[in-house]
Amino acid sequence: MSRSKWVLIAAVLGSGIVFLDSTVVNVALPAIGRDLESSMFGVLEGQSYVYYGYLLTLSSLLILAGALSDYHGRRLMFTYGLAGFGATSVLCGLAPNMELLILGRLLQGVAGAILVPGSLAIITSNFSGEEQGRAFGVWAGASAATAILGPPLGGFLVATTSWRAVFLINVPLIAVALWATRRHVPETRGEDAHGRFDWLGALVIVIALGGLTFGVIRGQATNWQSQTAFVSLIAGAIALGAFPIVQKRAENPLMPLELFRSRNFTVTNISTFLIYGALYVGFQYQALFVIGTLGYNELAFGLAGIVGPLFLTLFSARMGVLAARVGPRWFMAVGPVVMGLGLLWFARVPGSSQAWVAEMSDGSSLIPPGDYWIDLFPALFVFGVGLAIMVAPLTSALMRSVRPAHSGVASAINNAISRIGPQLGGALLFVAATASFYGLLGELAPGIDTTSPVVRAELSPFNAPPEGSGPELERAVEDASTSAFHLTAIVSAGLCFLGGVVNAFGIRNEELHGSDQADSLTH
Repeated sequence: MSRSKWVLIAAVLGSGIVFLDSTVVNVALPAIGRDLESSMFGVLEGQSYVYYGYLLTLSSLLILAGALSDYHGRRLMFTYGLAGFGATSVLCGLAPNMELLILGRLLQGVAGAILVPGSLAIITSNFSGEEQGRAFGVWAGASAATAILGPPLGGFLVATTSWRAVFLINVPLIAVALWATRRHVPETRGEDAHGRFDWLGALVIVIALGGLTFGVIRGQATNWQSQTAFVSLIAGAIALGAFPIVQKRAENPLMPLELFRSRNFTVTNISTFLIYGALYVGFQYQALFVIGTLGYNELAFGLAGIVGPLFLTLFSARMGVLAARVGPRWFMAVGPVVMGLGLLWFARVPGSSQAWVAEMSDGSSLIPPGDYWIDLFPALFVFGVGLAIMVAPLTSALMRSVRPAHSGVASAINNAISRIGPQLGGALLFVAATASFYGLLGELAPGIDTTSPVVRAELSPFNAPPEGSGPELERAVEDASTSAFHLTAIVSAGLCFLGGVVNAFGIRNEELHGSDQADSLTH
């Protein structure tokens, strides 16, 4: 196998495990709560920290890690990231209690922050022309597919082995990536990597991203009743506003503001905020609705949603090549619009009528019911087509819009935006969906006080009411959940449409200079 293929394998594996661990753990949380004891946290609180602790450190440190990769060397930092992710995966998989598992997840997010921007920087430095477009396509398709395949894979591992396998499965993948990195990936660093590292800028951006991420996480966990959430959001916003000022005064800025002079770089990040906000928010509420309201189990939901990853796997590399050949503009404009049309189809899905259980262990049928092919499959099919059209060209446009010297920090900026966008968008949509649910529930079940904390603890969007609630209340909860889901689908579709419009008018095909400029290469 050629060196370039091993470089691509290392980059894809390194980023793939990060995206996988963003979603695969969700399905394992109930088993973790049953198995691990804690002297510090309640079950639900501990489960929340296991999931969100990883996202917090990952999102907070992305830009710092990308800048360190450009400064100290992409292969060196990527190797550190792989080793750290492997060690923390073992710590998580063998954790004897909830406290150590939470610590492992926090540290795992630190290692993951190094891997994602480093993987794209390695591709940018080692490929050019159409080969670079193909490599971006493979990377983008594999990264998105692993994130989407996380829930069904997690369900399979938990059902057949243990929740610990969700973490330990990373180890052999990391071993292959480490070997390929050490043997085949040359060392590169930014040609501007000299002088003192901008640690003040690093501190400010970590406070900004960490404050915003923690504020949103804390706010949603407490139904926006916590003052800590608002304090964190304000601190993050202040730090984010101060960051450009700090960068202007820095001798060697962590994030050169000249990056945003590139029209394609700026436009791509704006559309990323919109489209990825819609993508991840859409997936989150899609899973809640299909499992909680329609009655699918986790395995059935994973099988139902296989369409999107299949399209990404089959067509992302081809779309990357085409975008490198003719320019990314219309791929980035058409793809989000097609995604939005798929999301709009979800807005017509009725409530539960015939659940696809798909319990293989008890011999139930794996053949989906008729309403799957009418209600879900068309939406998933169209959405998957749009996703395959858009993902690789967006990545290619981003990385080719900046000099390779800044490829690490440029990738980190975009990845940070792709994570902050869903957090902020999800927070707003959570408020809207909750208001829609309880508003309609109050109309359908007028005898229930939907403002009561006790009622809200028992009746919540996309969850079945307690047993014995009676058919009328069950139907009212189902209808209210369906209406709330329709709202999330329409809003997510609108974000996709807006992202497509931004790309259509903002992206320029001629601004494709990034891959043609050399980086410093050391052996």
